[in-house]
Amino acid sequence: MGRAVQNRAALCAAAMAAFAAMDTVGAQEADIESQDEQVTAENDKTGRVTQLQRVVIGAGREKVAIDTPQAVSVVEQEEIDEAQPQTVGEVLRRVPGVNVSGSERATGQTFNIRGIGAPESANEEGRIIVTVDGAQKYYEQYRMGGFFSDPELYKKVEVLRGPASSTLYGSGALGGVINFTTKDASDFIAQGDTGALRLKGAFNSNRNGWLGSAIFAQRLNENAEFLLTGNYRRADSYVTGDGSEIRSSDFAAWSGLAKGTFRVGDEGTLRLSYQQWDSDADDQDYAQVGTEPLFGTVDRHVVDKTAVVSYENPFSDNDLIDLKISASFSDTTVDQTDAGNPDFGLTCATSTVFCDAEYGYQTWQFNAQNTSEWRGANWENFLTYGWQTSYQIRSATAFDLSGAPIAYGHHPEGTDLKTGLFVQNEFIWNDRLTLIPGLRLDYRKLSPDSSTTLAEESDDVAFSPKIAALYKFNDTFSIFGSVAHTERFPTLDETFSTPYPSLDLTKEKSNNFEAGFAVSAFDLIQDGDGVQLKTTGFYNDITDLIYRQCSSASSCLAGGDDTQYVNLRSADIYGVEIEAAYDSDFVFANAAYTYTIGKNTSPDATPLTEYLTTVAPHELKLTLGGKVPQHDLRFGWNARFVAGPQDSLREDSDATSGRYSSAFDVHDIFVAWTPKEGAMRGWEVHGGIDNLFDRQYKEFLMNDPAKGRTFKLSLAKQIGW
Repeated sequence: MGRAVQNRAALCAAAMAAFAAMDTVGAQEADIESQDEQVTAENDKTGRVTQLQRVVIGAGREKVAIDTPQAVSVVEQEEIDEAQPQTVGEVLRRVPGVNVSGSERATGQTFNIRGIGAPESANEEGRIIVTVDGAQKYYEQYRMGGFFSDPELYKKVEVLRGPASSTLYGSGALGGVINFTTKDASDFIAQGDTGALRLKGAFNSNRNGWLGSAIFAQRLNENAEFLLTGNYRRADSYVTGDGSEIRSSDFAAWSGLAKGTFRVGDEGTLRLSYQQWDSDADDQDYAQVGTEPLFGTVDRHVVDKTAVVSYENPFSDNDLIDLKISASFSDTTVDQTDAGNPDFGLTCATSTVFCDAEYGYQTWQFNAQNTSEWRGANWENFLTYGWQTSYQIRSATAFDLSGAPIAYGHHPEGTDLKTGLFVQNEFIWNDRLTLIPGLRLDYRKLSPDSSTTLAEESDDVAFSPKIAALYKFNDTFSIFGSVAHTERFPTLDETFSTPYPSLDLTKEKSNNFEAGFAVSAFDLIQDGDGVQLKTTGFYNDITDLIYRQCSSASSCLAGGDDTQYVNLRSADIYGVEIEAAYDSDFVFANAAYTYTIGKNTSPDATPLTEYLTTVAPHELKLTLGGKVPQHDLRFGWNARFVAGPQDSLREDSDATSGRYSSAFDVHDIFVAWTPKEGAMRGWEVHGGIDNLFDRQYKEFLMNDPAKGRTFKLSLAKQIGW
């Protein structure tokens, strides 16, 4: 079953690529000054932008995705609205090479990019960098997810796949970078208005999921505008395709965003923002990354806060200055009470894991960068350089049965200081050849708290160079490639976990190679339509991989004290990603095929451990939709075809781990009505059905079966003044 689906997915992807390539043979070449101007001209003519034409701002100089010599994807507001997501993980469902691991629970999700990232290991979160408006987010706790927020706060998500992003974002991005961008007042205030109010309500049937949202945007004058938004979301425990209920998947959460944007001088922009997410739930499963009744239940209050102040000024009259400065504060806290399972003897008296406790991460960060430009008759050069520093405090306080604080070695306290210098140059010759070399040097210092015994302060440096190139043979066909190296520092948890700290851990090292081609053509079937195709092959060689070594499987399961992090494994992760997009007046389509293999190349690898358990199976994602412009109507079908496990020893079997699953296909439909004129102007209606055929299936990186058939409906009304 798994092999058959895998083969069908491969054939579909090959046929798709061949079809797109043949269609572009007859496309006429154009000779215009730059790709940016080409895209602008096409957008002005058609009013359309495909997924591969979206502007990427997080990879250096702003450019469209298809012209970026790196695998990048951008999810924008239209897709977020169509998906009607309950969790942030649902926003990324269509992005190639990206999966959500853990569970569907709001506090049980972590990210996975190209086989890197899993919820059972405390060190996985450090291999992917996640930012919110530039502020890095990080959280790690036993049996918990790593990112807590609400999708209603965001208008855009960028995913930069692969270690090449380490140059700009920090060493150790073995998987890549995920950038979340919050909404702005200007997104809602129409031209000629000074303010707007948007109210939204949403419902989904699986089960009794409700959302209430209010956005207030006000422009005080041409130099100042404000945004206030508040959301409340709740749902009961969902049911799977066979009608089974997933316990403790119910949740209720508040979230809000306050944001001010101010013009400073002629061109400067100052932004101040604060957002908060708050969930307080009683009698929840202790294990949020997957149902594990053994651990019992817990009362858990999770609060996540992010504050950012940033200043940008392009200084258009001075090519040497394009300044961006930001400072941020991130604070994530989890308070736990009444935890355990007395029926199995799991109480505070037997393990500190089940004592009342307060966990937290606080991170202060400062970023400063500048871009200098030089231009000649047929060339441009953009030199970006800067400095980033962060100071993170990891806290954990447990209380014994008498209420007295006690040491908690499973969540060691301490501080993590990082500071880095980076430089990246983008040279463009004759609007054909783009060269992007980059270099980053990071210094890290770990300091244990006084409550963390048998540990010593440690420091280290990491080196992250890269070089990328893209060559356009014409305005239809281009090739690209890159070589990148990065090194990931051990985390506080890996280094200071007691009673056996791992003070001699060395950095993880990654050498990544990518190559691919891109095709873009217009006016194929009708005037103004367009098709884009981007194919990326990658090979990531990782050495000194850090993982947790246990004396026995039962010890790891119970969080036993006889565990230690060690450098032992090496791994190779390689594969190909194919993305295609088509848009016209009445039809649009998107496709993404991901083929990833991950192998343990350590000398002690056995047939059972040969394949990495964090690499999701091959997957084909398809979207086919239609538009009725005269009625502002948009509708479509999404499908995912997922193969079985790569390891034939585990195919069609989940006996050895909760994360294994069989091949499956799942189908969703959606419709959107957003009238621009008439009596219904300002209304938005979105409807959809997820898992249309009520399949019983489980995502490979999830520990619980997925949701069964789910009906979704949202209604929003905006007024302006």
